[in-house]
Amino acid sequence: MSYRLYQYNKCSTCRAAIKFLKAKEIEFEVIDISSQIPSRDELNQVIDFYNGDHKKLFNTAGRVYRELGLKDKVAFFSREEAIAQLRSDGMLIKRPLLISNSISIAGFNGIKWEEVIKKGRSE
Repeated sequence: MSYRLYQYNKCSTCRAAIKFLKAKEIEFEVIDISSQIPSRDELNQVIDFYNGDHKKLFNTAGRVYRELGLKDKVAFFSREEAIAQLRSDGMLIKRPLLISNSISIAGFNGIKWEEVIKKGRSE
C-alpha cells in the first residue's frame, strides 16, 4: 500500500504522525503541503471519507484561515467552492493529511490513524 503524507515541517503534530508511521513500519511518501497542494481528486477522496463534510479539512487554527475570515463562510461553501479554497493555499488544509488508494484522514490522532490504517489494509 502506498501512503502519501501531506505535512508541514514546522508542525509538531506532523512530526508526531511521522514518528507514529515509522514506529508502525509503514512506508510513506512525505509531501510538503505548503509547496505541493493535494489534488482535486485527493481532496474529494478525503471529503468522501468524512461523509461529505468539507469543514473537517480546514485548518481552523491556522493564520491563513483567520486572515481570510473563513470561520463564518466555510459552512456555506459548496463542495467545489471548498475544494477551490483549499487548493488556493496548502496552509488552509488540516494537517497532517494521510492518503492512500483506500484511506484518507486529516489531523493526527494515533488511535484513529491505527483504526483507519488497519481497515484500509483489510480492504
